[in-house]
Amino acid sequence: MATLINFKICDNDKACSGMAVCPKNVFTWNEEKQSLEIDNSKCISCGLCEKACMVSAIRVAKTKVDYDKIKKEFENDPRTINDLLVERYGGKLIDLAMAGSAKEIDLKAKSNRRPLIIELYNEDSIMCLLKSIKVKEIANSFSENTRYRKIEVTDDKLLEKYDIKELPSLLFFKNGDMIGKIEGYYSEDEKQNLFEKIKKISTN
Repeated sequence: MATLINFKICDNDKACSGMAVCPKNVFTWNEEKQSLEIDNSKCISCGLCEKACMVSAIRVAKTKVDYDKIKKEFENDPRTINDLLVERYGGKLIDLAMAGSAKEIDLKAKSNRRPLIIELYNEDSIMCLLKSIKVKEIANSFSENTRYRKIEVTDDKLLEKYDIKELPSLLFFKNGDMIGKIEGYYSEDEKQNLFEKIKKISTN
C-alpha cells in the first residue's frame, strides 16, 4: 500500500540503499530540497527497501491499519540521527580513525601493552546500527583503556590466519598476545551474553 521513511533516524542520503533496490523507482532524490521523496502511487509493497535499510528507517505498510500504526510509531520515536553516529559492533564504520588494516594487527598488538580488540567484518556482515552494541561498551567490558579497531576483511587470509568461520568477529589481545576470539553478531538484546564471554576471555 505505502512506504514510509522515519526521517528522525534516516541519514537522508541520495545513495539510500532502499532507493537502490526498489524495482519501481518509488524513491527519488530532490536536489532542491536535498531530501529523499517517495511516490507511493508506484509502490507494490514488495518490502525490498525495508530489508535494505540498515537503520530500519524505511517501513512498508500493506494495509491502512499497518500504515496508521507505523506512522504513529515514527511520530512517537524519541531517537534522532545522532543515535546513528556512534561506533557499534557489526555496524557500518563511522569513525575513520578506528579503521585498521590486516598489516597493522600484529604491529598494534605488540607495539603497545594496552589491551586491544580487533573487529573483523565485511560488507555482508554489516548489521543495523540502531540494534548493535556500542563498541565503547564492549571495550570497557574487556579492560580499562582498551583500544578498539575495525578491519574490513577483503580476502580469506585473515580468516585463515585466525581460523574465523563467521563475521563479524572479535579478536582480543593482551600484552601483545591474542588471548581469545568471539565469532558472530550480537545485538543490543544479547549484549549480556556477549559480555559474559568477554569476561571469561579477560580472566584467562
